[in-house]
Amino acid sequence: MKRYGAEFLGTFWLVLGGCGSAVLAAAFPAVGIGLHGVAVAFGLTVLTMAYAIGHVSGCHLNPAVSVGLWAGGRFPGSQLAPYVVAQVAGAVAAAGVLYVVASGAPGFDVSKGFASNGYGAHSPGGYTLLAALVTEVVMTMFFLLVILGATDKRAPAGFAPIAIGLALTLIHLISIPVTNTSVNPARSTGVALFVGGWAVGQLWLFWIAPIVGGLLGAAAYRAIAGAEG
Repeated sequence: MKRYGAEFLGTFWLVLGGCGSAVLAAAFPAVGIGLHGVAVAFGLTVLTMAYAIGHVSGCHLNPAVSVGLWAGGRFPGSQLAPYVVAQVAGAVAAAGVLYVVASGAPGFDVSKGFASNGYGAHSPGGYTLLAALVTEVVMTMFFLLVILGATDKRAPAGFAPIAIGLALTLIHLISIPVTNTSVNPARSTGVALFVGGWAVGQLWLFWIAPIVGGLLGAAAYRAIAGAEG
């Protein structure tokens, strides 16, 4: 239960920090942090939580990461479902807190997106379904490759959170214009439930693509590095 609690709190922090920066600060009048600031915020949430709870739960914070670690031989399948439930619950709870805060500003309109992920008309850059699918699969694949490599017993000790946090920052710098960046089904679900409509209708992609990417990342790492680690 301690592990599940850690995953709940860690995913809560990821969504509150990452999506919160997008909703509250990205376009704040005159001094908004923009795409770059949001990307850094997501990276910082993972970096800080990796040091805070990595020794408790492994700091997955993401169903695709849990699936990828399972496929990579680093995580027992018996804990997969409880981890995913804890991650989604943390994401929804954080989205609820963010909604309460954001709705305190005049003119707030959750239908404008609320940091939800989307494709087509709901992609920040108008990218197609195919472009969104490929982006999410490839970005998650490389995220798992970094995670598995950085946490391998043969890798330098103590630096994994930095590498993983920077990888997530880079992923956001690349893919925010395409899908608003998911690579995390829990993150996508939390905010989508408050938007409803199109966000929930497109949510399927942001479950399937990251999980496929996670499996591919695990397979790629095992192919180049073997099963040790």
